[in-house]
Amino acid sequence: MSTTASDRYKAAGVDIDAGDDLVRRIGPLAAATRVAGATAGLGGFGGIFDLAAAGFGEGSPRLVAGTDGVGTKLKVAFATDRHDTIGIDCVAMCVNDVLAVGARPLFFLDYFATGRLRPDTAGAVVAGIAEGCKQAGCWLMGGETAEMPGMYADGEYDLAGFVVGAVRPDQELRPDACAAGDIVLGVASAGLHSNGYSLARKVLLDDAALPLDRPLDGDDITLGERLLVPTRIYVKAFEALCSASDVHALAHITGGGLWENPQRSIPDDLAVRFDIDALRAMRLPVFDAISSIGAVSEREMYRVFNMGVGMTVAMPAADEAAAIAALAECGIMAARVGRLDTRGDDGERVFIAGISDAPTGS
Repeated sequence: MSTTASDRYKAAGVDIDAGDDLVRRIGPLAAATRVAGATAGLGGFGGIFDLAAAGFGEGSPRLVAGTDGVGTKLKVAFATDRHDTIGIDCVAMCVNDVLAVGARPLFFLDYFATGRLRPDTAGAVVAGIAEGCKQAGCWLMGGETAEMPGMYADGEYDLAGFVVGAVRPDQELRPDACAAGDIVLGVASAGLHSNGYSLARKVLLDDAALPLDRPLDGDDITLGERLLVPTRIYVKAFEALCSASDVHALAHITGGGLWENPQRSIPDDLAVRFDIDALRAMRLPVFDAISSIGAVSEREMYRVFNMGVGMTVAMPAADEAAAIAALAECGIMAARVGRLDTRGDDGERVFIAGISDAPTGS
């Protein structure tokens, strides 16, 4: 866990430290349910199940499963009455996690719950889910639609997704492949993706009362459209990246930002040292707006949001040019943003030297 505080995010209603504490508390409960085939579980990006160890035959691929939701980005969909992209987010949040283990997503299921079913709204949501599955190359196997009167405000719903992928044992991304001296690439995000919306809404919509039907200064689309830009799905980009380079580790930058997520993909004896200037070069204008309008420090911004980096990838320095070129062929910008180093005596896993305690751009 990072020592970086997220005071503004906590004031907006989300306590990252409480979430970290819950994971520690439920770890023993989950461990007590282990069966033959159980490998990686809580704390990783995807749970891994070894079919060979479970008796399904030597050489069987490993199953990798993940689940996630869209968070309070849903509130923006409700406010704009636009529901055709939120399903893409749900798929993206799940499939990008299993990529971090090296898995190819196979099939997806959704859970849609509402107080009163509106077929047009639900149909638009599922159309987005189907589009996300097409982008990820996985099958929308099915799901559950729950109509629960009294549980949700009129016109509101909740959405969650579940993905199962597979990886051959010799292709699984394991932390022990990493080494001090590996470079870390930042792979561009499409925007906020699906994290940090409680703080973004608090700053932009509640406190500043900015209208969703008008653009931020200097933007060419409305604020509502900007906040609803779908989470980027990296499946095809990952395939291109693996064909062009020796990927040692991959982290999906979600809740916890760059302070929390990269360390989940590397061994305990290594740390990530980021170059703040390289990170700032990838930052998108919407993050500057949130930071400046809400007086949120740069340090906290990098714990709450992806700040323009949707994924980090550790690899040998010799593969940098080929990897960046492969991602560019997929229409995605990437740049070197740091390196792996030996972990120091202080125990810290992530360093961003030169990061400011003032808002971005100050």
